[in-house]
Amino acid sequence: MSTETTTPVKETKAQRAERLKLAKNPWECFEEIRQFARQGLTAVPDAWIKTYFRWWGVYTQGDGGGAIGGIGGEGRATPYFMLRIRLSNGFVNATQLRAIAGLTERYAGGIADITVRQNIQLHWITIKDLPDVLQTLFDCGLTSMATCGDVTRNVTGCPLAGLDAHELCDASPLVDEVTQLLVDNPDFYNLPRKFKISISGCQDWCSYPEINDLAFTPAVYERAGKREVGFSIRVGGGLSTEPHLAVRLNAFVRWEQVIPVSKAVSEIFRDADGLRENRERARLKYLFLQHGWTAESFLQEVERKLGYKLDSGVLEQAPDGVFRDHVGVHRQKQPDLYYVGAAVLRGRINPQQLRVAADLAERYGNGELRTTNTQNLVIVNVPRASTAAVTLGLQTAGLHVTASPFWRGAVACTGSEFCKLAITETKAFTRWLVEELEERVPEFDQQLKLNVTGCPNSCGQHRIADIGLEGKKLKINGRIQDAYYFCLGGAVGEHAGFGRPVGYRCAASEVPDAIERLLRSYLEERHGVENLRQFFARHSETALRGFLAGQDLPPVLRDPSPGRVPHGVEG
Repeated sequence: MSTETTTPVKETKAQRAERLKLAKNPWECFEEIRQFARQGLTAVPDAWIKTYFRWWGVYTQGDGGGAIGGIGGEGRATPYFMLRIRLSNGFVNATQLRAIAGLTERYAGGIADITVRQNIQLHWITIKDLPDVLQTLFDCGLTSMATCGDVTRNVTGCPLAGLDAHELCDASPLVDEVTQLLVDNPDFYNLPRKFKISISGCQDWCSYPEINDLAFTPAVYERAGKREVGFSIRVGGGLSTEPHLAVRLNAFVRWEQVIPVSKAVSEIFRDADGLRENRERARLKYLFLQHGWTAESFLQEVERKLGYKLDSGVLEQAPDGVFRDHVGVHRQKQPDLYYVGAAVLRGRINPQQLRVAADLAERYGNGELRTTNTQNLVIVNVPRASTAAVTLGLQTAGLHVTASPFWRGAVACTGSEFCKLAITETKAFTRWLVEELEERVPEFDQQLKLNVTGCPNSCGQHRIADIGLEGKKLKINGRIQDAYYFCLGGAVGEHAGFGRPVGYRCAASEVPDAIERLLRSYLEERHGVENLRQFFARHSETALRGFLAGQDLPPVLRDPSPGRVPHGVEG
């Protein structure tokens, strides 16, 4: 392959990516990875480092400085890799979790992170060890394929699929079918950018269909006096620097139509050549934002590819203010069975905790566990008589089944500790922030989504949080320090909308003070049973900024951070 020696002069980032993707399907090149492991990192071509490895869920790890320590919005790489493990619908069993614990302990510096797409992410992987890590995953029925790159990312769904007493259907088999259709299929290895899918029969929409490229939510169609459960469909959702709520199409998708519809939407995205001209605007949402597509024209193109028309959409009720983190002990629809959900603070978990969870799942359940997009871990199918033992085992290991709203609600992206695109450190900051708030405002008893993202890319989903923190830098007393910009009142469901940028930022060290002032203002001034979202909604940006700052301040620009921060890999 001569792709590295024929690079055109003044080739754009998009042109380079498209040339490399046309030249090679990385999924067919596992033996090249084995060869690199034998030869060492210096033998790995630049095309693999910057492009092809991502198809295997592998990308270079930053040096701790994040984007600020590098050039052009990307930090310096180290001789180590981050790697994501694909867990479709968040399903994992005890044997697989022990294998992940072993990999974490042996190769990953004792650190594993549950991500907002139900994956588990490892760090500190060397090129020499990479084939062993991948083979270990293969041997236990797991893979890292398509957890990064211009492909279909981990297909998410409700972690309680098949167990939730209120679900309209168990959609997890469809998650598996869509994964089989789109992953490791040469027809879909070369998409314009990442492609995120959610399929759920959950009425609480806990997999956030509003921010996926393609999402199916449960719906009921009355046909000839019979009740049929199928799906509504949304397309074009996404966060990052230009957030866009997914567009609902006027269609009812029957169970047997989900796979052909998924294929049709994937082909529309794949064949949209206009999206391949600019890497910063290559997501499906840009068909709506910049290319003039509408819900009607998109549906027409789907039906043209299908060769038939879909039934018209049916009325649906979006969930009202449901915050579903799956934490605690809850009844399943199976008689006498329960699930026990543990809040894994900022998603970070160690090998001992992974093994404890695996052992508890096997000893008291049937060995099944689930990860959530709120970075938590759930043990399922536990008899009622054993829930106390499982709870005690998890709590003893530091995995809280009962926790404060701050511990339960905190979500954090990878941050500058490992990510080259981040501006601020997030994981240690989030733990400190939670501990501070628990001590300062113990009387706060509302559900709270407190999301921390180390840059504008929204990998930590701060734009749909009650309190969203976006990483910045400030020069204070001559020193560049981590800082955060506040976005308030983001939500999904019936009141879906992005957090309001209220014009306030402060040094990271001052964030607990600001949130304490905000929450105390809420507790003192709320109207009756008014929740935090409603409180934010009835106040202006000026008032909210005053609550945060403790004084009247003029608004500040949202993004004064040094350098342009590009779209990048996300959790």
